[in-house]
Amino acid sequence: MSDNSQKKVIVGMSGGVDSSVSAYLLKQQGYQVEGLFMKNWEEDDNSEYCTAAEDLADAQAVCDKLGIHLHTINFAAEYWDNVFEYFLAEYKAGRTPNPDILCNKEIKFKAFLEFADEVLEADYIAMGHYVRRTFPANGEKPQMLRGLDGNKDQSYFLYTLSHDQVARSLFPVGELEKPEVRRIAEEQGLITAKKKDSTGICFIGERKFTDFLSRYLPAQPGNIETPEGEIVGQHQGLMYHTLGQRKGLHIGGRKGGGGNEEPWFVAEKDLKRNVLIAVQGQEHPLLKSEGLVASQLHWVDREPIREVMKCSVKTRYRQQDIACTIIPIDDDNIKVIFDEAQIAVTPGQSAVFYQGDVCLGGGIIEKRIPYTQA
Repeated sequence: MSDNSQKKVIVGMSGGVDSSVSAYLLKQQGYQVEGLFMKNWEEDDNSEYCTAAEDLADAQAVCDKLGIHLHTINFAAEYWDNVFEYFLAEYKAGRTPNPDILCNKEIKFKAFLEFADEVLEADYIAMGHYVRRTFPANGEKPQMLRGLDGNKDQSYFLYTLSHDQVARSLFPVGELEKPEVRRIAEEQGLITAKKKDSTGICFIGERKFTDFLSRYLPAQPGNIETPEGEIVGQHQGLMYHTLGQRKGLHIGGRKGGGGNEEPWFVAEKDLKRNVLIAVQGQEHPLLKSEGLVASQLHWVDREPIREVMKCSVKTRYRQQDIACTIIPIDDDNIKVIFDEAQIAVTPGQSAVFYQGDVCLGGGIIEKRIPYTQA
């Protein structure tokens, strides 16, 4: 194994178990390890939801235990400008963005990496993400791979990274399964060993999503209609709903045409009329897509795809990827045809592509290609 003692690694310490164990493993591997805690959101002073102070205290306790220095940095301005305003604009436009992907792109692997580089003189940065990377010795560029723990794999959230960013990054827990990570934390007496995983979007925390969104985007009530135009309910705003959604429509139990008692699902958003289109039954043709068109493409090797290509795709995080064909439209747009029709393909979300375990990159879903029955 190469001598790591001359290499300095700055670990993004979140106050969670994954970054805690990452720091421990890197120290075991002989690196010079320091921590950096990011504050990305200026919460209300009396907010019951904010865990930033608790997270910082946990990160500090772990660093003290491991004997490493912890730096802190406030990226709240960068987060607001580059992540949150985009998030709001997308919701306003009736789309469903994924702020975690943007946070990785703009904050963790840009602002954080630049600060670690320029101020802390790091050789590498490290994060507690469940992904792996290759370490080619022959001048080839490193690839990003899915995490070993298929249930926790986070490559979907990191598809915007380039080969250069991957080369500067280490992902120690990507080589482990989650129970093993918790076991190591417990063995080492780390305070975060039993801390539960954070859920929800980082700036919302555990609070109700609709309550949070309504602080920034006023409610715009409208009708819920069937594809035939029958009014079956009311909504408080299109931004509170996503395609394929079942919960929260408040029209459950109402019989549809012909005595149909199947649950209702969001099939479309009619922005011009401020109408939510709902259908009954998860197999309804309007819920299905044959493919999608994606833009804002990021390929890990930064080379546009110019020929038809077979690979697999995920259109949401917790989804088994499915076989597909990419058909380039131009360098910035692609058409993707699924081998089998998919449910709830959602504009604003990301489509992420794979060859086996290798993450190729991805893009933002602009529109879905409707299902046409044979």
